This record gives sequence, C-alpha cells and structure tokens, in this order.
Amino acid sequence: MSRYIAFPRSGSGAGVLVLHACWGLTPFYRELCDRLALEDFVALAPDLYEGRTAATEEEARKLRHAKRKEPALKLIVRGLHELAKHDGVTTVGIGVLGFSMGGDWALRLAAHPSLPVSTTVTFYAARGGDFRKSRSAFLAHFAETDPWVPTSSIAKMQKSLKSAGREFSFQTYAGTRHWFFEKDRPEAFDRAAAELAWTRTMDFLRTHLK
Repeated sequence: MSRYIAFPRSGSGAGVLVLHACWGLTPFYRELCDRLALEDFVALAPDLYEGRTAATEEEARKLRHAKRKEPALKLIVRGLHELAKHDGVTTVGIGVLGFSMGGDWALRLAAHPSLPVSTTVTFYAARGGDFRKSRSAFLAHFAETDPWVPTSSIAKMQKSLKSAGREFSFQTYAGTRHWFFEKDRPEAFDRAAAELAWTRTMDFLRTHLK
C-alpha cells in the first residue's frame, strides 16, 4: 500500500490515521504526519491517489472523480488496520484526522463499530448519518465562510451526533475560508486560526487516545 508513516523519537505512541484532501498526499500532509510524530503520535497517511497529486482545483476535481469509492475505502481501512496492529502503536483505539474529502471519509469510518476508531477530528467536513453504534468522540473544525460545507449539513451532523449520544465539539473560526489550516493554500491559509485549531486537536487527541 502506498502510504507515508512517521514515528516519534521513542518509536512508539498513540496511532493517528491522516486522510488527505482532494489534492492527494502532498508534502503538506507528509509534513503533518511528521508534526504529529513530534507530538508522540504514530501517524500514517494512506495515498488514496497512488502517487498522483493536484496543483489546481480542476486537477483535484478530476482526481477525486477518477478514484472510485470502493478502492479508496479499501486503502483507508487497510491503513487503519495497519496502525491498529503495529508494534509501535500503544493504543487499542485509533484516532482519525481528515481534511475535506478525507474528513468525509473519517466520518464514514467513525460510524462503523467494527473499526477501531476512538477519536475523529475533521476539518471542513460535515455529514449526517447513523452514529448510534459509533465508539468515537468527535472534534470538527469549520471555516466561517465555506460554500463547500453548508450550515444545513453542519446542523444535520450535530443532530445525528446528539441523538446518538456521542461526545462532540464543533469549532468555527471567524474570518476564515475552506483550507484555512493548509499553509500550502496561501489564498485561504490563516496562521492564527490554524495554530488554534492545532492546539485544540492535540488536546483532543491526547484526551481521547488512551
């Protein structure tokens, strides 16, 4: 399986699966895995496009539509199980960190109790669903202005999680747009919001990945 994996200096830690956005497994997401490793997590990012990446929104759209859902799901689940079984992973439950398209996949995974997902963190992703059998806690980061994630979808997701009795936290960042966390998207990157979202993500992962 094509993927990128990063380990803490100690060689072991809690496992986090990183699911990239429609751009593919770009250097930003590899660096994100390295950043997680510096925080004592074992981070694995499956390459859903198998080496291909996009530089423009049009290229990203073509890649996203070209990759069928079934093969992508198999890659994601394979990466999840690789982490869960890895000798360097010290936790039974795995955290999933997903961005946009990857965030949507993360929410799909969290709904399945047969998968070892105990913590789900998403950026710019919202979907309803049946989370009644989920074993995950949820942290969702949203941009204030985001045509890709309508407020109705956020409300639907909130209702689904609340009715399922799941622990969740929704955070919206004033003055931001979709991609505010990605420093390689200068048209939307917001350093202050990104730093705050990172701090909240680290606190959430450390609290729930035990």
